[in-house]
Amino acid sequence: MSSNGARPARAHASVDNLRTYLLAAARRAPERPAVIQAAAGGGTETVTYGELERRVDRIAGQLDALGLDVGDRVILESDTSADSVAALLACATVGLPFIPTSPEIPDERLLTIIGSAEPALHLQTAHGKRTGIPEQVGTARLGAEGLTVERAPAPRVRRRRAVTPVDTAYITFTSGTTGRPKGVVMSHRGVIAFLRGAEAEELATADDRVANTSPLQFDFSLFDIGFTLSHGAALVPVPRDRLGWPRRFLAFLREAGVTQVDCVPSVWRPVLRHEPELLAELGDAGLVRRIVFTGEPWPLDELRALQNLLPKTRFTNGYGATETMAASITEVPNPLPADVTRLSIGHAHAGAEMTLIGPDGTPVEGPGTVGEIYLRTPSLFSGYWGDPETTSKVLVPDPLDPRSGRLVFKSGDLASMGEDGELYLHGRADSQVQIRGNRVELGEVERRIGQFEGVAGAVAMVLPREDDDPLLHAFVLRAPEGPALDTKELIAFCRAALPAYMIPQGLHVVDSFPLTVNGKVDRAALSALAVS
Repeated sequence: MSSNGARPARAHASVDNLRTYLLAAARRAPERPAVIQAAAGGGTETVTYGELERRVDRIAGQLDALGLDVGDRVILESDTSADSVAALLACATVGLPFIPTSPEIPDERLLTIIGSAEPALHLQTAHGKRTGIPEQVGTARLGAEGLTVERAPAPRVRRRRAVTPVDTAYITFTSGTTGRPKGVVMSHRGVIAFLRGAEAEELATADDRVANTSPLQFDFSLFDIGFTLSHGAALVPVPRDRLGWPRRFLAFLREAGVTQVDCVPSVWRPVLRHEPELLAELGDAGLVRRIVFTGEPWPLDELRALQNLLPKTRFTNGYGATETMAASITEVPNPLPADVTRLSIGHAHAGAEMTLIGPDGTPVEGPGTVGEIYLRTPSLFSGYWGDPETTSKVLVPDPLDPRSGRLVFKSGDLASMGEDGELYLHGRADSQVQIRGNRVELGEVERRIGQFEGVAGAVAMVLPREDDDPLLHAFVLRAPEGPALDTKELIAFCRAALPAYMIPQGLHVVDSFPLTVNGKVDRAALSALAVS
Protein backbone atom coordinates (compact mmCIF):
# COMPACT_ATOMS: atom_id res chain seq x y z
CA MET A 1 0.00 0.00 0.00
CA SER A 2 1.16 3.55 -0.57
CA SER A 3 1.70 5.78 2.42
CA ASN A 4 -1.73 7.43 2.07
CA GLY A 5 -3.49 4.06 1.86
CA ALA A 6 -4.84 4.69 -1.63
CA ARG A 7 -4.34 2.35 -4.56
CA PRO A 8 -5.96 2.48 -8.00
CA ALA A 9 -8.62 -0.20 -8.26
CA ARG A 10 -6.87 -2.28 -10.89
CA ALA A 11 -3.62 -2.86 -9.00
CA HIS A 12 -3.36 -6.16 -7.16
CA ALA A 13 -0.76 -6.76 -4.46
CA SER A 14 -1.58 -10.48 -4.43
CA VAL A 15 -0.38 -11.27 -7.96
CA ASP A 16 2.78 -10.82 -9.99
CA ASN A 17 2.58 -7.24 -11.18
CA LEU A 18 5.75 -5.39 -12.10
CA ARG A 19 4.80 -2.49 -9.86
CA THR A 20 4.02 -4.69 -6.85
CA TYR A 21 7.25 -6.64 -7.22
CA LEU A 22 9.58 -3.68 -7.77
CA LEU A 23 8.13 -1.48 -5.06
CA ALA A 24 8.30 -4.08 -2.30
CA ALA A 25 11.24 -2.08 -0.91
CA ALA A 26 8.93 0.93 -0.54
CA ARG A 27 6.99 -1.00 2.08
CA ARG A 28 10.08 -2.41 3.81
CA ALA A 29 12.16 0.79 3.92
CA PRO A 30 10.44 3.80 2.31
CA GLU A 31 13.23 6.15 3.42
CA ARG A 32 15.94 4.35 1.39
CA PRO A 33 17.15 5.88 -1.91
CA ALA A 34 15.50 4.42 -5.00
CA VAL A 35 16.92 6.74 -7.68
CA ILE A 36 19.98 8.99 -7.44
CA GLN A 37 20.17 11.23 -10.48
CA ALA A 38 21.82 14.38 -11.80
CA ALA A 39 20.09 17.51 -10.50
CA ALA A 40 19.15 20.31 -12.86
CA GLY A 41 21.29 22.85 -11.02
CA GLY A 42 24.30 20.56 -10.61
CA GLY A 43 25.12 17.82 -8.15
CA THR A 44 22.73 14.95 -7.53
CA GLU A 45 19.26 14.52 -6.10
CA THR A 46 17.74 11.49 -4.38
CA VAL A 47 14.25 10.09 -4.75
CA THR A 48 13.39 7.64 -1.96
CA TYR A 49 11.33 4.50 -2.39
CA GLY A 50 8.46 6.15 -0.53
CA GLU A 51 8.52 9.18 -2.82
CA LEU A 52 8.82 6.97 -5.90
CA GLU A 53 5.73 5.05 -4.85
CA ARG A 54 3.80 8.28 -4.30
CA ARG A 55 4.76 9.41 -7.81
CA VAL A 56 3.69 6.05 -9.22
CA ASP A 57 0.28 6.27 -7.54
CA ARG A 58 -0.22 9.85 -8.71
CA ILE A 59 0.49 8.98 -12.35
CA ALA A 60 -1.51 5.75 -12.16
CA GLY A 61 -4.52 7.71 -10.98
CA GLN A 62 -4.11 10.20 -13.83
CA LEU A 63 -3.80 7.41 -16.40
CA ASP A 64 -6.84 5.67 -14.96
CA ALA A 65 -8.85 8.90 -15.27
CA LEU A 66 -8.14 8.98 -19.02
CA GLY A 67 -10.41 5.97 -19.49
CA LEU A 68 -7.73 3.68 -20.89
CA ASP A 69 -8.34 -0.07 -20.81
CA VAL A 70 -6.01 -2.87 -19.77
CA GLY A 71 -3.84 -3.58 -22.81
CA ASP A 72 -3.91 -0.06 -24.30
CA ARG A 73 -0.36 0.90 -25.23
CA VAL A 74 1.59 3.95 -24.04
CA ILE A 75 4.70 5.28 -25.76
CA LEU A 76 7.21 6.41 -23.12
CA GLU A 77 9.79 8.66 -24.74
CA SER A 78 12.42 9.56 -22.20
CA ASP A 79 15.87 8.96 -20.86
CA THR A 80 16.05 6.91 -17.68
CA SER A 81 15.08 8.99 -14.65
CA ALA A 82 12.94 8.87 -11.53
CA ASP A 83 10.06 10.30 -13.58
CA SER A 84 10.30 7.69 -16.33
CA VAL A 85 10.64 4.86 -13.79
CA ALA A 86 7.54 6.16 -12.00
CA ALA A 87 5.68 6.36 -15.32
CA LEU A 88 6.48 2.81 -16.40
CA LEU A 89 5.50 1.45 -12.99
CA ALA A 90 2.27 3.45 -13.13
CA CYS A 91 1.54 1.92 -16.53
CA ALA A 92 2.14 -1.52 -15.04
CA THR A 93 -0.18 -0.70 -12.15
CA VAL A 94 -3.21 -0.11 -14.38
CA GLY A 95 -2.28 -2.64 -17.06
CA LEU A 96 -1.06 -0.34 -19.83
CA PRO A 97 1.89 -1.86 -21.76
CA PHE A 98 4.59 0.78 -22.08
CA ILE A 99 6.78 1.10 -25.16
CA PRO A 100 10.13 2.70 -24.23
CA THR A 101 11.69 4.94 -26.86
CA SER A 102 14.55 7.42 -26.86
CA PRO A 103 14.39 11.18 -27.49
CA GLU A 104 17.10 10.47 -30.07
CA ILE A 105 14.91 8.16 -32.15
CA PRO A 106 14.31 9.56 -35.66
CA ASP A 107 10.79 10.77 -36.43
CA GLU A 108 10.32 8.23 -39.20
CA ARG A 109 11.17 5.29 -36.97
CA LEU A 110 8.90 6.53 -34.18
CA LEU A 111 6.02 6.94 -36.61
CA THR A 112 6.62 3.40 -37.84
CA ILE A 113 6.38 2.13 -34.26
CA ILE A 114 3.22 4.16 -33.68
CA GLY A 115 1.72 2.77 -36.86
CA SER A 116 2.45 -0.76 -35.71
CA ALA A 117 1.58 -0.51 -32.01
CA GLU A 118 -1.38 1.89 -32.35
CA PRO A 119 -0.80 3.42 -28.90
CA ALA A 120 -3.44 5.34 -27.03
CA LEU A 121 -0.97 7.83 -25.56
CA HIS A 122 2.46 9.33 -26.17
CA LEU A 123 4.34 10.49 -23.07
CA GLN A 124 7.46 12.62 -23.12
CA THR A 125 9.27 14.69 -20.52
CA ALA A 126 8.40 18.29 -19.78
CA HIS A 127 11.36 19.40 -21.90
CA GLY A 128 10.82 16.92 -24.72
CA LYS A 129 10.87 18.34 -28.24
CA ARG A 130 8.91 15.69 -30.14
CA THR A 131 6.18 17.03 -32.42
CA GLY A 132 4.07 15.57 -35.20
CA ILE A 133 2.44 12.80 -33.15
CA PRO A 134 -0.61 11.54 -35.16
CA GLU A 135 -3.89 13.09 -34.07
CA GLN A 136 -5.47 9.79 -33.03
CA VAL A 137 -2.80 9.42 -30.33
CA GLY A 138 -3.14 11.36 -27.08
CA THR A 139 -0.15 13.36 -25.86
CA ALA A 140 1.05 14.27 -22.37
CA ARG A 141 4.09 15.63 -20.55
CA LEU A 142 5.77 13.92 -17.64
CA GLY A 143 7.28 15.61 -14.58
CA ALA A 144 7.83 15.20 -10.86
CA GLU A 145 4.23 16.26 -10.19
CA GLY A 146 2.79 13.72 -12.62
CA LEU A 147 1.19 14.17 -16.03
CA THR A 148 0.14 17.25 -17.93
CA VAL A 149 -2.25 16.10 -20.63
CA GLU A 150 -1.97 18.12 -23.84
CA ARG A 151 -4.34 16.08 -26.01
CA ALA A 152 -6.66 13.51 -24.51
CA PRO A 153 -6.56 10.02 -26.03
CA ALA A 154 -9.38 9.03 -28.34
CA PRO A 155 -12.33 7.61 -26.36
CA ARG A 156 -11.79 3.96 -25.44
CA VAL A 157 -14.12 1.16 -24.42
CA ARG A 158 -13.21 -0.53 -21.15
CA ARG A 159 -13.69 -4.28 -21.32
CA ARG A 160 -11.23 -5.41 -18.66
CA ARG A 161 -11.53 -5.23 -14.89
CA ALA A 162 -8.22 -6.58 -13.58
CA VAL A 163 -4.52 -6.77 -14.43
CA THR A 164 -3.21 -10.34 -14.52
CA PRO A 165 0.35 -11.74 -14.51
CA VAL A 166 0.03 -12.84 -18.14
CA ASP A 167 -0.89 -9.34 -19.32
CA THR A 168 1.72 -7.42 -21.28
CA ALA A 169 4.08 -5.32 -19.17
CA TYR A 170 5.98 -3.73 -22.06
CA ILE A 171 6.87 -3.97 -25.74
CA THR A 172 10.39 -3.16 -26.92
CA PHE A 173 10.95 -2.55 -30.61
CA THR A 174 14.21 -3.87 -31.99
CA SER A 175 15.69 -4.10 -35.46
CA GLY A 176 13.85 -6.60 -37.63
CA THR A 177 15.08 -8.73 -40.50
CA THR A 178 12.52 -7.06 -42.76
CA GLY A 179 13.99 -3.63 -42.10
CA ARG A 180 11.01 -2.62 -39.94
CA PRO A 181 11.13 -2.50 -36.13
CA LYS A 182 10.07 -5.75 -34.48
CA GLY A 183 8.07 -5.58 -31.24
CA VAL A 184 9.06 -7.98 -28.46
CA VAL A 185 6.11 -8.47 -26.08
CA MET A 186 6.97 -9.25 -22.43
CA SER A 187 4.42 -10.17 -19.76
CA HIS A 188 4.57 -9.25 -16.08
CA ARG A 189 5.04 -12.93 -15.25
CA GLY A 190 7.91 -13.34 -17.73
CA VAL A 191 9.84 -10.31 -16.48
CA ILE A 192 9.41 -11.22 -12.82
CA ALA A 193 10.39 -14.85 -13.47
CA PHE A 194 13.69 -13.63 -14.88
CA LEU A 195 14.27 -11.14 -12.06
CA ARG A 196 13.73 -13.87 -9.48
CA GLY A 197 16.34 -15.96 -11.25
CA ALA A 198 18.72 -12.99 -11.26
CA GLU A 199 18.17 -12.45 -7.53
CA ALA A 200 19.52 -15.94 -6.91
CA GLU A 201 22.85 -14.85 -8.42
CA GLU A 202 23.38 -12.45 -5.49
CA LEU A 203 24.91 -9.72 -7.61
CA ALA A 204 23.75 -6.82 -5.45
CA THR A 205 22.55 -5.82 -2.00
CA ALA A 206 20.23 -3.06 -0.81
CA ASP A 207 23.31 -0.93 -0.12
CA ASP A 208 24.47 -0.90 -3.74
CA ARG A 209 24.21 2.02 -6.14
CA VAL A 210 23.84 0.71 -9.69
CA ALA A 211 24.81 2.93 -12.61
CA ASN A 212 22.52 2.64 -15.63
CA THR A 213 24.35 3.54 -18.86
CA SER A 214 21.94 2.25 -21.53
CA PRO A 215 19.07 4.24 -23.09
CA LEU A 216 15.60 3.43 -21.83
CA GLN A 217 14.59 1.82 -25.13
CA PHE A 218 17.37 -0.77 -24.80
CA ASP A 219 16.22 -3.84 -22.87
CA PHE A 220 19.44 -3.72 -20.81
CA SER A 221 18.10 -0.51 -19.25
CA LEU A 222 14.90 -2.31 -18.26
CA PHE A 223 17.09 -5.03 -16.73
CA ASP A 224 18.90 -2.34 -14.73
CA ILE A 225 15.65 -0.91 -13.39
CA GLY A 226 14.18 -4.29 -12.51
CA PHE A 227 17.38 -5.73 -11.10
CA THR A 228 18.12 -2.67 -8.94
CA LEU A 229 14.67 -2.04 -7.51
CA SER A 230 14.03 -5.74 -6.87
CA HIS A 231 17.10 -5.72 -4.61
CA GLY A 232 16.01 -2.53 -2.83
CA ALA A 233 19.17 -0.85 -4.17
CA ALA A 234 19.54 2.64 -5.71
CA LEU A 235 19.40 3.18 -9.46
CA VAL A 236 21.85 5.80 -10.77
CA PRO A 237 21.03 6.87 -14.36
CA VAL A 238 24.16 8.29 -16.00
CA PRO A 239 23.26 11.37 -18.08
CA ARG A 240 23.62 10.61 -21.77
CA ASP A 241 25.84 13.66 -22.34
CA ARG A 242 28.46 12.35 -19.88
CA LEU A 243 29.00 8.91 -21.36
CA GLY A 244 31.15 10.18 -24.22
CA TRP A 245 33.36 12.28 -21.95
CA PRO A 246 35.51 9.99 -19.78
CA ARG A 247 36.43 12.59 -17.16
CA ARG A 248 32.81 13.73 -16.71
CA PHE A 249 31.59 10.12 -16.70
CA LEU A 250 34.01 9.09 -13.95
CA ALA A 251 33.34 12.26 -11.96
CA PHE A 252 29.63 11.44 -11.95
CA LEU A 253 30.29 7.87 -10.81
CA ARG A 254 32.34 9.25 -7.92
CA GLU A 255 29.82 11.96 -7.01
CA ALA A 256 26.93 9.46 -6.93
CA GLY A 257 28.94 6.86 -4.99
CA VAL A 258 28.38 4.18 -7.63
CA THR A 259 29.28 0.66 -6.55
CA GLN A 260 28.18 -1.21 -9.70
CA VAL A 261 28.19 -0.25 -13.37
CA ASP A 262 25.92 -2.04 -15.87
CA CYS A 263 27.10 -1.43 -19.42
CA VAL A 264 28.04 -2.62 -22.85
CA PRO A 265 31.84 -3.11 -23.06
CA SER A 266 32.38 -0.19 -25.44
CA VAL A 267 31.49 2.24 -22.62
CA TRP A 268 34.97 1.67 -21.19
CA ARG A 269 36.98 2.13 -24.39
CA PRO A 270 37.34 5.96 -24.21
CA VAL A 271 38.00 5.71 -20.46
CA LEU A 272 40.87 3.30 -21.05
CA ARG A 273 42.24 5.51 -23.77
CA HIS A 274 42.06 8.86 -21.98
CA GLU A 275 41.55 8.54 -18.21
CA PRO A 276 42.95 5.24 -16.89
CA GLU A 277 44.44 6.86 -13.77
CA LEU A 278 41.11 8.41 -12.73
CA LEU A 279 39.42 5.04 -13.15
CA ALA A 280 42.02 3.35 -10.96
CA GLU A 281 41.38 5.99 -8.29
CA LEU A 282 37.71 5.01 -8.18
CA GLY A 283 38.67 1.42 -7.47
CA ASP A 284 41.12 2.52 -4.78
CA ALA A 285 38.28 4.55 -3.19
CA GLY A 286 36.14 1.42 -2.90
CA LEU A 287 33.78 2.36 -5.73
CA VAL A 288 32.86 0.38 -8.87
CA ARG A 289 33.05 -2.91 -7.01
CA ARG A 290 31.24 -4.80 -9.79
CA ILE A 291 30.85 -4.37 -13.55
CA VAL A 292 28.02 -6.21 -15.29
CA PHE A 293 28.38 -6.25 -19.07
CA THR A 294 26.42 -7.61 -22.01
CA GLY A 295 25.36 -6.86 -25.55
CA GLU A 296 28.59 -7.47 -27.49
CA PRO A 297 31.89 -9.36 -27.25
CA TRP A 298 34.51 -7.70 -25.08
CA PRO A 299 37.98 -7.64 -26.68
CA LEU A 300 40.07 -9.50 -24.16
CA ASP A 301 43.00 -7.08 -24.25
CA GLU A 302 40.63 -4.27 -23.25
CA LEU A 303 39.06 -6.41 -20.54
CA ARG A 304 42.48 -7.29 -19.14
CA ALA A 305 43.52 -3.63 -19.21
CA LEU A 306 40.41 -2.68 -17.24
CA GLN A 307 40.98 -5.47 -14.72
CA ASN A 308 44.54 -4.29 -14.27
CA LEU A 309 43.17 -0.88 -13.25
CA LEU A 310 40.42 -2.37 -11.07
CA PRO A 311 42.00 -5.45 -9.46
CA LYS A 312 39.37 -5.65 -6.70
CA THR A 313 36.35 -5.29 -9.01
CA ARG A 314 34.16 -8.28 -9.81
CA PHE A 315 33.17 -8.74 -13.46
CA THR A 316 29.94 -10.41 -14.58
CA ASN A 317 29.13 -11.47 -18.13
CA GLY A 318 25.43 -11.36 -19.01
CA TYR A 319 24.22 -13.32 -22.02
CA GLY A 320 20.76 -13.50 -23.51
CA ALA A 321 18.18 -12.08 -25.85
CA THR A 322 15.55 -9.37 -25.59
CA GLU A 323 12.99 -12.17 -25.94
CA THR A 324 13.94 -13.60 -22.52
CA MET A 325 15.71 -10.59 -20.91
CA ALA A 326 18.78 -12.81 -20.37
CA ALA A 327 19.79 -16.46 -20.24
CA SER A 328 22.94 -16.60 -18.13
CA ILE A 329 24.86 -14.47 -15.64
CA THR A 330 28.48 -15.61 -15.35
CA GLU A 331 31.30 -14.50 -13.08
CA VAL A 332 34.50 -13.62 -14.96
CA PRO A 333 37.82 -14.20 -13.12
CA ASN A 334 39.81 -11.10 -12.22
CA PRO A 335 42.50 -11.29 -13.35
CA LEU A 336 41.57 -13.21 -16.47
CA PRO A 337 43.97 -16.17 -16.80
CA ALA A 338 46.56 -15.76 -19.53
CA ASP A 339 45.39 -18.87 -21.37
CA VAL A 340 41.77 -17.67 -21.71
CA THR A 341 41.03 -16.83 -25.33
CA ARG A 342 37.23 -16.74 -25.17
CA LEU A 343 34.83 -15.81 -22.37
CA SER A 344 32.42 -18.42 -21.16
CA ILE A 345 28.70 -17.67 -20.88
CA GLY A 346 28.54 -20.36 -18.22
CA HIS A 347 25.24 -22.02 -17.43
CA ALA A 348 21.69 -20.71 -17.48
CA HIS A 349 20.56 -18.61 -14.54
CA ALA A 350 18.48 -20.13 -11.75
CA GLY A 351 15.15 -21.42 -13.05
CA ALA A 352 16.31 -21.77 -16.66
CA GLU A 353 18.30 -24.24 -18.77
CA MET A 354 20.24 -24.00 -22.03
CA THR A 355 20.47 -27.00 -24.35
CA LEU A 356 22.60 -27.32 -27.49
CA ILE A 357 20.78 -28.81 -30.46
CA GLY A 358 22.56 -29.91 -33.62
CA PRO A 359 21.39 -29.45 -37.23
CA ASP A 360 19.71 -32.86 -37.09
CA GLY A 361 17.50 -31.78 -34.18
CA THR A 362 19.24 -33.95 -31.58
CA PRO A 363 21.17 -32.77 -28.51
CA VAL A 364 24.88 -32.04 -28.90
CA GLU A 365 26.91 -34.30 -26.64
CA GLY A 366 30.38 -33.66 -25.27
CA PRO A 367 32.71 -30.67 -25.42
CA GLY A 368 33.79 -28.88 -28.58
CA THR A 369 30.87 -29.60 -30.91
CA VAL A 370 28.88 -26.56 -32.02
CA GLY A 371 25.09 -26.49 -31.70
CA GLU A 372 22.32 -23.93 -31.44
CA ILE A 373 21.22 -22.74 -28.00
CA TYR A 374 17.64 -23.61 -27.08
CA LEU A 375 16.51 -21.89 -23.88
CA ARG A 376 14.00 -23.45 -21.52
CA THR A 377 12.76 -20.68 -19.20
CA PRO A 378 9.65 -19.21 -17.56
CA SER A 379 10.72 -15.76 -18.78
CA LEU A 380 9.79 -16.37 -22.42
CA PHE A 381 8.36 -13.42 -24.29
CA SER A 382 4.72 -13.65 -25.37
CA GLY A 383 5.55 -13.20 -29.05
CA TYR A 384 6.42 -10.58 -31.67
CA TRP A 385 3.79 -7.88 -31.86
CA GLY A 386 1.41 -8.61 -34.73
CA ASP A 387 3.73 -11.24 -36.22
CA PRO A 388 2.69 -14.79 -35.33
CA GLU A 389 4.63 -16.25 -38.26
CA THR A 390 7.99 -14.95 -37.04
CA THR A 391 7.03 -15.83 -33.46
CA SER A 392 6.48 -19.46 -34.41
CA LYS A 393 10.01 -19.67 -35.82
CA VAL A 394 11.62 -18.98 -32.44
CA LEU A 395 9.02 -20.20 -29.93
CA VAL A 396 9.14 -23.87 -30.84
CA PRO A 397 8.17 -27.21 -29.27
CA ASP A 398 10.81 -28.50 -26.89
CA PRO A 399 12.94 -30.84 -29.07
CA LEU A 400 13.58 -33.07 -26.04
CA ASP A 401 9.89 -33.42 -25.20
CA PRO A 402 7.83 -32.30 -28.22
CA ARG A 403 4.60 -34.02 -27.13
CA SER A 404 4.39 -31.99 -23.91
CA GLY A 405 3.25 -28.84 -25.71
CA ARG A 406 5.97 -26.90 -23.90
CA LEU A 407 7.61 -24.14 -25.94
CA VAL A 408 11.28 -23.16 -25.77
CA PHE A 409 13.24 -20.28 -27.29
CA LYS A 410 15.26 -21.17 -30.40
CA SER A 411 17.91 -18.51 -29.96
CA GLY A 412 19.82 -18.57 -33.24
CA ASP A 413 23.04 -18.40 -31.22
CA LEU A 414 25.70 -21.04 -31.81
CA ALA A 415 27.77 -22.38 -28.95
CA SER A 416 29.96 -25.27 -27.87
CA MET A 417 30.32 -26.95 -24.51
CA GLY A 418 33.40 -26.82 -22.30
CA GLU A 419 34.79 -29.58 -20.12
CA ASP A 420 32.49 -28.67 -17.22
CA GLY A 421 29.39 -28.14 -19.33
CA GLU A 422 29.83 -24.38 -19.56
CA LEU A 423 29.00 -22.80 -22.93
CA TYR A 424 31.12 -20.73 -25.32
CA LEU A 425 29.52 -18.61 -28.03
CA HIS A 426 30.42 -19.10 -31.68
CA GLY A 427 28.32 -16.34 -33.23
CA ARG A 428 24.92 -16.38 -34.82
CA ALA A 429 23.45 -19.15 -36.92
CA ASP A 430 22.26 -16.48 -39.32
CA SER A 431 25.72 -14.91 -39.51
CA GLN A 432 26.86 -17.83 -41.59
CA VAL A 433 27.33 -16.51 -45.11
CA GLN A 434 28.12 -18.04 -48.46
CA ILE A 435 31.32 -17.00 -50.19
CA ARG A 436 31.96 -18.67 -53.51
CA GLY A 437 29.82 -21.60 -52.42
CA ASN A 438 31.56 -22.03 -49.06
CA ARG A 439 29.97 -21.45 -45.67
CA VAL A 440 31.79 -18.82 -43.60
CA GLU A 441 31.11 -18.00 -39.95
CA LEU A 442 31.94 -14.33 -39.58
CA GLY A 443 32.78 -14.77 -35.91
CA GLU A 444 35.66 -17.04 -36.84
CA VAL A 445 37.15 -14.37 -39.12
CA GLU A 446 36.73 -11.76 -36.37
CA ARG A 447 38.39 -13.96 -33.77
CA ARG A 448 41.42 -14.61 -35.98
CA ILE A 449 41.92 -10.92 -36.72
CA GLY A 450 41.50 -10.13 -33.01
CA GLN A 451 44.47 -12.35 -32.19
CA PHE A 452 46.84 -10.14 -34.21
CA GLU A 453 49.10 -7.88 -32.15
CA GLY A 454 47.78 -4.35 -31.91
CA VAL A 455 44.15 -5.23 -32.75
CA ALA A 456 41.51 -4.30 -30.15
CA GLY A 457 38.52 -5.68 -32.05
CA ALA A 458 37.15 -6.59 -35.46
CA VAL A 459 33.84 -6.67 -37.29
CA ALA A 460 33.46 -8.79 -40.42
CA MET A 461 30.64 -8.54 -42.92
CA VAL A 462 29.85 -9.44 -46.50
CA LEU A 463 28.92 -6.49 -48.69
CA PRO A 464 27.25 -6.83 -52.07
CA ARG A 465 28.66 -5.48 -55.33
CA GLU A 466 26.78 -4.69 -58.50
CA ASP A 467 27.28 -7.35 -61.17
CA ASP A 468 29.90 -9.17 -59.14
CA ASP A 469 30.36 -11.52 -56.20
CA PRO A 470 30.00 -9.97 -52.73
CA LEU A 471 33.20 -9.11 -50.89
CA LEU A 472 34.18 -10.06 -47.36
CA HIS A 473 35.14 -6.90 -45.50
CA ALA A 474 36.79 -6.58 -42.10
CA PHE A 475 36.84 -3.43 -40.00
CA VAL A 476 39.75 -3.48 -37.59
CA LEU A 477 40.02 -1.42 -34.42
CA ARG A 478 43.58 -0.48 -33.52
CA ALA A 479 44.44 -1.00 -29.85
CA PRO A 480 45.03 2.19 -27.82
CA GLU A 481 48.76 2.88 -27.55
CA GLY A 482 49.35 -0.13 -29.79
CA PRO A 483 51.70 -0.28 -32.78
CA ALA A 484 50.61 0.87 -36.22
CA LEU A 485 48.89 -1.95 -38.05
CA ASP A 486 50.58 -3.34 -41.14
CA THR A 487 47.63 -4.57 -43.21
CA LYS A 488 49.83 -6.83 -45.35
CA GLU A 489 51.13 -8.59 -42.23
CA LEU A 490 47.58 -8.87 -40.92
CA ILE A 491 46.40 -10.52 -44.14
CA ALA A 492 49.37 -12.90 -43.98
CA PHE A 493 48.41 -13.70 -40.37
CA CYS A 494 44.89 -14.57 -41.54
CA ARG A 495 46.18 -16.69 -44.40
CA ALA A 496 48.20 -18.72 -41.92
CA ALA A 497 45.05 -20.07 -40.31
CA LEU A 498 42.10 -19.49 -42.65
CA PRO A 499 41.22 -20.88 -46.07
CA ALA A 500 41.44 -18.49 -49.01
CA TYR A 501 37.69 -17.81 -49.14
CA MET A 502 37.78 -16.57 -45.52
CA ILE A 503 40.47 -13.94 -46.12
CA PRO A 504 39.01 -10.40 -46.08
CA GLN A 505 39.22 -8.74 -49.46
CA GLY A 506 38.45 -5.35 -47.98
CA LEU A 507 40.38 -4.34 -44.86
CA HIS A 508 39.65 -1.08 -43.06
CA VAL A 509 41.59 0.12 -40.01
CA VAL A 510 39.50 2.46 -37.84
CA ASP A 511 40.20 4.43 -34.66
CA SER A 512 36.76 3.65 -33.26
CA PHE A 513 33.63 1.73 -34.17
CA PRO A 514 30.52 3.84 -34.80
CA LEU A 515 27.83 2.96 -32.27
CA THR A 516 24.05 2.86 -32.33
CA VAL A 517 22.02 4.68 -29.67
CA ASN A 518 22.04 1.37 -27.76
CA GLY A 519 25.83 1.37 -27.63
CA LYS A 520 26.33 -1.49 -30.09
CA VAL A 521 28.47 -1.43 -33.21
CA ASP A 522 26.60 0.35 -36.02
CA ARG A 523 27.09 -2.06 -38.91
CA ALA A 524 25.18 0.14 -41.35
CA ALA A 525 27.64 2.99 -40.72
CA LEU A 526 30.56 0.62 -41.28
CA SER A 527 29.02 -0.51 -44.55
CA ALA A 528 28.78 3.11 -45.68
CA LEU A 529 32.43 3.60 -44.76
CA ALA A 530 33.41 0.69 -47.00
CA VAL A 531 31.73 2.13 -50.09
CA SER A 532 32.67 5.77 -49.51
